[in-house]
Amino acid sequence: MMMFWAWAGVPLGIYNITSSFNLALQIQPQILSFLSLLTWIQVYYYEKKWSVVRSLGVVIPIAICMAGIEIGLVFALREGVAKDVDWPRTLMAVLAAVFLACGVLAHYWDIYTHRTVRGISFTFCFLDALGDLTSLISVFFQPHLDVLGIVIYGVELTLWLGIFTCGGYYNLRPWLLEKRNTRHDSGSGGENEGSVHGIP
Repeated sequence: MMMFWAWAGVPLGIYNITSSFNLALQIQPQILSFLSLLTWIQVYYYEKKWSVVRSLGVVIPIAICMAGIEIGLVFALREGVAKDVDWPRTLMAVLAAVFLACGVLAHYWDIYTHRTVRGISFTFCFLDALGDLTSLISVFFQPHLDVLGIVIYGVELTLWLGIFTCGGYYNLRPWLLEKRNTRHDSGSGGENEGSVHGIP
């Protein structure tokens, strides 16, 4: 999941920069890639017991590769935009949306398999969805309405809302039903106890 999001930051950064989005939206994909890579390598450091040297030896070349690809394509696509060639930017938008979606869709497979939402923090989901929402609002306030930008952030926001819906159905709903049944059983127990002692 984290590697999908790390790679999503590359085409997303290319698209946002070449589309002349505001500075916050241009910087955001770089932060996304950095934090995703940091989280990804921590899995190997803590769970796989990799050393710091080995972890850095793996993650730094990947980060350099991502940065090189992004910088190179930013200059290339700017030339394309100047010559009214728009399909490469459209491709970057599609790749960004696909990679972001893949990072979330992994949870849908787990939900389908186990019929519950597990292994993810709803606080994290909320913060990520809030980030998508604020980015979406920011795109709406660009000088020119960018449909592809709306699609990129809208796809992931929709998928996060789906996760919340699944959490409500598979996690919250059974918990509420159990609490209701517990209260009902307690009430029934009290009535039975009263009858035993001759209380009507």
